[in-house]
Amino acid sequence: MNKQWMQFANDIKALYQKNFVPLHEPTFSDTEIEYVTDCVKTGWVSSVGTYVTRFEEDLAKYVGVKRAVAVVNGTAALHIALKVAEVMAEDEVLMPSLTFIATANAVSYLGAVPHFIDVSIDTLGVDSAKLRTYLEEITEVCNGETFNKKTGRRIKALVPMHTFGHPVALDELVSICDDFNIVLVEDAAESLGSYYKGKHTGSFGKISAISFNGNKIITTGGGGAIVTNDEALADYAKYLTTTAKIPHRWAYEHDEIGYNYRLPNINAALGCAQLEKMPELVAQKRTLTDKYESLIVNIQGVKLYKESAHCKSNYWLQTLILDESYNRDEVLAFLNDNGVMSRPIWTPMHKLEMFKECPKMDLIATEALDGRIINIPSTPIKED
Repeated sequence: MNKQWMQFANDIKALYQKNFVPLHEPTFSDTEIEYVTDCVKTGWVSSVGTYVTRFEEDLAKYVGVKRAVAVVNGTAALHIALKVAEVMAEDEVLMPSLTFIATANAVSYLGAVPHFIDVSIDTLGVDSAKLRTYLEEITEVCNGETFNKKTGRRIKALVPMHTFGHPVALDELVSICDDFNIVLVEDAAESLGSYYKGKHTGSFGKISAISFNGNKIITTGGGGAIVTNDEALADYAKYLTTTAKIPHRWAYEHDEIGYNYRLPNINAALGCAQLEKMPELVAQKRTLTDKYESLIVNIQGVKLYKESAHCKSNYWLQTLILDESYNRDEVLAFLNDNGVMSRPIWTPMHKLEMFKECPKMDLIATEALDGRIINIPSTPIKED
């Protein structure tokens, strides 16, 4: 690698004032210690407690939806979101191939079939124009539902994923779902704090999922949440994630197979403190983007990915797109060897052994981006 890449690596270490810079670290303060300590002192550390309710209410308010249901992780949130949206075994669920494996796994847990669609190079998410043309070609409507003419299976849902926090073209996807009677379930795992046309991601779909994993913009240690404007769906999601237990003062009665997915109170306490800092964290993420933009100018053939029109991104993971003259793995090896932790984008789902036989459209953009995207250190930094 040339001197410009060495200077870039050194600049990143100087920016963070570290000899080794992780990809993403959580940001904690005294408030987190205060809330978690309070939780421990009360003894309410498990699946019930005031912090769970508070976190759900604060999160719903922040996202701009009526309800939030806190759960153990983002995958569990998406699993239950799809279930309450009535995705059933053998249904097909549209999703980008360029996504984290949790998206496809959650569909598979229900016995449903991932159906992979292409992304837009402009948004890194679902290409809405290409999707509409594709659905017009391969689907037929019967009794108000959309079926894949090739497989005979019902296409029940579309799960767009907001890659690295960057919103997809949501209004166009809402229109497609309306026209084809498909349920929109947003995978907003990475996009807390991101907005499309002034409206928070996760508030466009019938129901959506968010993640609070340790590497997300805020964390509850593990954790996730289901968010929706549908009160009935929220009630059902909460019921399912608490083992489908019928409310009673002492009896253990259950009338459906449920899931032990409830977020513990101690994790929710951490989440309450983290959520209070969201405006500050997003501002710091955006400052980091500006700093990277100034650092990358001297390296030819490399672009720092920036938010699309009508979007305000949380810039969860800073993203470089290399031109085709680069060997991505050589760049990754160089940065990691020189103290700058960097990672490639996920292997596209259609290339993984367990999903190779799933239906898919042509994935031209996905194939073009695979091998060209890397993520660089993205921990928020304070403004000057």
